[in-house]
Order: sequence, then structure tokens, then C-alpha cells
Amino acid sequence: MKFFLIETRLGTIKIPEESESRWFVAAGVTGWIYNERVSMQYWLIKSEPETFSWQQQVGNGIEPWTGVRNYQARNNLSAMRCGDLAFFYHSVSDKEIVGVVEVVREAYPDPTAEGGKWVCVDVAARGAFAVPVSLAMIKADPALSEMALLRQSRLSVAPVREAEWHYLCQIGQWQKP
Repeated sequence: MKFFLIETRLGTIKIPEESESRWFVAAGVTGWIYNERVSMQYWLIKSEPETFSWQQQVGNGIEPWTGVRNYQARNNLSAMRCGDLAFFYHSVSDKEIVGVVEVVREAYPDPTAEGGKWVCVDVAARGAFAVPVSLAMIKADPALSEMALLRQSRLSVAPVREAEWHYLCQIGQWQKP
């Protein structure tokens, strides 16, 4: 019997090659997945509204999420799958979640980068938050204290836990159409 050997922080794990399970490591989150996908993943993507705003995203329909030049953020983009949802976060000036986008094309080479080591995904607007959720509100809420947005504040593409996702959607009064 052949095995995949997976190195983790806790040691080496042996997984039978014929197993339907595969070890999944993305965005600092580890766990088992079956048939490549357990469930939808959730993300937060940041944009400076002076450069590219929520209104522009809505107006453009589908938009490539280009220009990411951080290795961890790139890995997060690579982990995104069609159907995943992401919060659209205005950074720098507004500092608030203003809407939700859906990943409609998985990672491909970023046309704005040289050398081919950077990727982008295509996203489509799925709806605005009725009540934008500010960074100050997130910081003040103990239920969100472990959110990647707070722990890795400079990361432009970050994972969001499912419980955080649903909680923030409730605060922002957003429901999936």
C-alpha cells in the first residue's frame, strides 16, 4: 500500500493513496476534506475605495481581483473555489465591510503581474450590506476577537470562519439572494 506523507506542525501524517480523503492546508487552516470539497469557504477581500470601490464592483459585474502581492494572500486566492463568498471590505479610509462577492472563476495568472507567480480570481457582486460593519464594531465585539482581519490586519485576502461569516451577515443585514 502506498501513502502520502504530509508534514504538519504536529509531525508526519500517513494517508493511504487510494483514500478519498486528502489533507488540506490553506489560509493557515488545516483539516480533512472528502472528494476535494467539504463546504463553501468564506473570505474577506480588501480594496481601497479610492482605487476600486464597491460601487465600481457592482457596476462592472464580474471583476478580476488583481494586484495582490503578498504570498499568504496569494495562497488564499489560490485556495478559493467557485461559489465561495467573500466580504468586500473598504480599507484605509472607510474601514468597513460593505458587501458580498462570489468567486466565479478560480485562480489564474494575474495579468497585471510579471513573472507568473501571482494569481487573481474573478468575483461578482452578490449584494450590499444594508448596514456596513465597521472595523471599530468588529474590534469591539468579543465574538470576533479571533478574526483574521484583526490578527493579520495587513493581509488583503483573509479567511473568515463560518460562524464569523453568519454573525457578520446578521449584523450587516445581508441575506443570500
